[in-house]
Amino acid sequence: MKKPYNVLVIDDERLARKDLISLLGAHDNITVVGEADDVPSAVKAIERLNPDVIFLDIQMPGDSGFDLLEKTDVEAQVIFVTAYDEYAIRAFEVNALDYLLKPVNPDRLAKALEKLELHEQETVAKVRKLNYDDRLFLLLGRHFKFLTVNTILNISAAGDYSEVLTSDGHKGLTLKSMKEWETRLPAQHFIRIHRSTIINMEFIDRVEEWFNFSFKVYLKGIEEPYLISRRYATKLKERLG
Repeated sequence: MKKPYNVLVIDDERLARKDLISLLGAHDNITVVGEADDVPSAVKAIERLNPDVIFLDIQMPGDSGFDLLEKTDVEAQVIFVTAYDEYAIRAFEVNALDYLLKPVNPDRLAKALEKLELHEQETVAKVRKLNYDDRLFLLLGRHFKFLTVNTILNISAAGDYSEVLTSDGHKGLTLKSMKEWETRLPAQHFIRIHRSTIINMEFIDRVEEWFNFSFKVYLKGIEEPYLISRRYATKLKERLG
């Protein structure tokens, strides 16, 4: 049985949304939970619906689809849908799952959904959960280093890499995605507070309210705080009790 997915369709053209939703209706495991016609409404829809997959137009009035990924924390898989193929390279640079050209071909859409299934299966197959006292052997910067999971202070996205900061001040890049880290790290100790940041909750010093319903998280031994959106702050509060 195929895994079910909740889908959000974002496109400024009503007919384009209607046509895509109609095509998606042929797939029993897909449920379209919402639509949006610009970036501001898309941000609200993402925070409210927390979709598994987003079909995202690139060119829209005002902000673009790329701008949306900068403005909010998107955990969903993103499939770009656009009339212009010159954006393909940049789409994959922001880790989009696929890139469809308008008008969307039903067979090509089916292949994109197959890729979604394969991505999920590969992620599950290759991932082993880590324990808090496990030791890792990582290439940090130019040097390999043993470190214990419980010494990781935070992990930040850095393009195709991620940057690891440890409690003893070591910092370095490693070729692991944020998705892999989030899946493997012990959930009782680590939490994602932004699309590009994971922190170790054992090192939280305090959490303070900030502007526009956002918050600042201070970690022990680090002067500069980390910003956290309202959606992630709610999850953090639940975890902290």
